[in-house]
Amino acid sequence: MNHLATNFYEAASVILFGIGFMNLLLQNNLIKKFIGLNIMDTAVYLFLAAKGYIFNRTAPILTDGIIDANYYINPVPAGLVLTGIVVSVSVTAFSLALVQRLYKHYGTLNMDEIMQFAREGEGE
Repeated sequence: MNHLATNFYEAASVILFGIGFMNLLLQNNLIKKFIGLNIMDTAVYLFLAAKGYIFNRTAPILTDGIIDANYYINPVPAGLVLTGIVVSVSVTAFSLALVQRLYKHYGTLNMDEIMQFAREGEGE
């Protein structure tokens, strides 16, 4: 139980990932599926940010020259998180545009109904 208190951010990210994954699997509505995917993305970003931060260290912004390598945190995880957020927003926008087109064509956001309509359209 002591490890859970010291690794709070990691535990929260695992719980968030599980919530997003179950939402992705169990929902039929496409909008709700993309909400679950975004929750999973957020959990991964939280995990990366938590693992990249080291307590009692500072950001590598040099004002008085390099003090010591052990004085700074690693900036790579923060850069990965920022890049991932940009990619995630782009993928979400593109996916929602596709969902909008599916809704205009089929008149529903239910994945089962869309698949049924698509199968009926193949038989014609």
